[in-house]
Amino acid sequence: MGNDLRSAIRPSLVMLVLFTILTGLAYPALLTGIAQLVFPAQANGSLVRNGNTVVGSELIGQTFATPKYFRGRPSAAGKGYDATASSGSNLGPAAKVLVDRVVGDLKTVRAAGLSGPVPADMVTASASGLDPDISPATAYAQVARVATARGMAEGVVKAMVDAAVVAPLAGVLGEPRVNVLMLNRQLDGGGAQTAP
Repeated sequence: MGNDLRSAIRPSLVMLVLFTILTGLAYPALLTGIAQLVFPAQANGSLVRNGNTVVGSELIGQTFATPKYFRGRPSAAGKGYDATASSGSNLGPAAKVLVDRVVGDLKTVRAAGLSGPVPADMVTASASGLDPDISPATAYAQVARVATARGMAEGVVKAMVDAAVVAPLAGVLGEPRVNVLMLNRQLDGGGAQTAP
């Protein structure tokens, strides 16, 4: 009986160890190696550098509070764009907390000098709460404020937004968007250097 049990369990244990090594170690190591060779910037988080200093990622939004910078979408991820707290608010459109937050954001936008229609993504958070992009409409709505704060001509700032608009993939997948970090780096003269 003991030998029968051992002979029945042994192949199972060998297969468990073998597949743990194959699927838990070898396969991920192989894919990581391929990603590092073929797409090193993306495999390392699409980091953006200022010289040797990492200043952010193209994939995670940041808080830009001063008037001389374009601002991203409001974040539902706690305070700022905390990647460890990525989530939506899960609040329905009639939730008082959500309505109060949107009304507060709308007052902030109006106090910053925006008149006329307010683009929806200017006062609503994305599903992840970390969206690094804004719609072109939201970027254009901020041109006057940024130009005034920087002492630049609005036409120059608008041209920078025009150049920063990323078209949908293959012309149909997704929406046109503007990466806030990359646009603000262009404004500061930092270029769009993505870490290798």
